[in-house]
Amino acid sequence: MRVLFVTKILNMTEAADQTCNDGINGSITTFHLFPGSVLALVRSRIASGVQIAGLLWVLSAIGICVADDSLRQGEYLLHLGGCIGCHTTDRMLAGGRPIESPFGTFYSPNITSDPEYGIGAWSDEEFVGALREGTSPAGRHYFPAFPYTTYTRMTRNDMLALKAYIMSLPPSTRQNSPHDIPWYVTPDWMMAYWKWRNFKPGAYIGSPAESPEWNRGAYLANALGHCGECHTPRNLFGATRRELHLAGSRWGVTMGERKNIVPNITPDPDTGIGSWERSDVIRLLMTGQRPDGAYTSGRMIEFLGAGFLHMTEPDRNALVTYLLTLPPIYHDVEFYNQPFSDPGYHE
Repeated sequence: MRVLFVTKILNMTEAADQTCNDGINGSITTFHLFPGSVLALVRSRIASGVQIAGLLWVLSAIGICVADDSLRQGEYLLHLGGCIGCHTTDRMLAGGRPIESPFGTFYSPNITSDPEYGIGAWSDEEFVGALREGTSPAGRHYFPAFPYTTYTRMTRNDMLALKAYIMSLPPSTRQNSPHDIPWYVTPDWMMAYWKWRNFKPGAYIGSPAESPEWNRGAYLANALGHCGECHTPRNLFGATRRELHLAGSRWGVTMGERKNIVPNITPDPDTGIGSWERSDVIRLLMTGQRPDGAYTSGRMIEFLGAGFLHMTEPDRNALVTYLLTLPPIYHDVEFYNQPFSDPGYHE
């Protein structure tokens, strides 16, 4: 499973590298961090059984295209927002990636600059409306598999910078795949009702009682990085449980047939990261390594490589400051989801 996963990541890396090579009228300057010879070497090491943790650095190459200064912010936001991981299969941001959930399988759409199959024809207001309100240019309500419930907190400037960078990348004519979901989830009025009950749009408002660093960390976690979309458990209707914000979950993320437990990242000393040193959290964000020496896995290693490994040092410190000063929440994800998993219970 791990070999297949890393191989898929390499395919994404090569797709991103090809995107960089294509460019737009020569306006994008490419830094080839991993030329074909290196990728071939990595593939040979995978064939020899190299562990996934040793290949985390491969992920950091995804989408490295350095444009002029006016687009650098958008490129940075693309990485930290996790856009590449969900919207890339074999072609940068062209969609088609399955997102499994208890409500069926959703397929990410093409968000390249193609005017017919992507979002190239969208106006600024339509793009902002998708992120802020969760509505399409046609006025339909998006499913929350698209985390607009968190992106709504982004600033308008960040939204437009992100759009500008996406529009600078090559288009793709890949057609969107239909979602594989039950009929009772599909009516638009159903999503309108869901949003009325569970969604409050609006940009992040900083806390005057906290430092600028803390507020930046809160913005990264709760707006751009959308940590709570995976690290917060959900109720039966798919809405996040606010009382357990960032306290871990095993709902909604799968790797093949195996459910992927998403850990508690509040500073609870028993079930979260409260026993970790600050340097431990920083090391995880930089390398994927946990304090016990093991490496993170599943979607998180992908999110780190295509996203948070690109984070600046000030932003990394801000995120860690925010996480370590949250109220600790005791939430044993393993126990609540597998209360009788210990063989002793069956003796």
